[in-house]
Amino acid sequence: MRQSTTDERDHSPELRDAIHHTGYYPEVVADGVLGAVASEQVVSFYVHHEPTFERDEVRRHLTVVVLTPTRLILAHTDEHAGDDLLPEPYTATSTEAITLSSIRSVVVTRMVTNPEAGPSAAAEAVLTIGWGGVSRIDLEPAACSDPQCDADHGYTGVLASDDFSLRVSRAADGGDAVEGLLSFAASLSARTQPA
Repeated sequence: MRQSTTDERDHSPELRDAIHHTGYYPEVVADGVLGAVASEQVVSFYVHHEPTFERDEVRRHLTVVVLTPTRLILAHTDEHAGDDLLPEPYTATSTEAITLSSIRSVVVTRMVTNPEAGPSAAAEAVLTIGWGGVSRIDLEPAACSDPQCDADHGYTGVLASDDFSLRVSRAADGGDAVEGLLSFAASLSARTQPA
């Protein structure tokens, strides 16, 4: 849960520290994330540790989002209790590298309580990034304004690109997590402006 910065130095050491701070297999996670970053400079990053509850077990999930001068790196690490192929407990880290020029949208949603009091710190924030890797279509039967009409008007729908979405809240994750996500989103938005 690291705020983005505006200076141009390499933030790889701070990224490694933030991963270690989670305590969630830090060497394994850092190896996967920094392997995907390769030799590029880390401009900004965000680390989000999210435990999930499954019946009587707690499973951990770690999301690391890294901004380099040319790419957005997404890394997800999950832990598994073991299965038929790997009987011992294990982690799985997936990384995806997206060129900044491929990013089509950066959507930031801020939820602010008591808006009549004026601007205040966001209670929740959602960052949604689209680059066309995953699209979702929501269809519903089309209708006309005549309540007596029983004709088939086909379907209408919305095609949405939401390849990545992350939501944090002040109540669950703390104020620093919300501010950190908003800061990372600002850095990403600034770097994905058309040339």
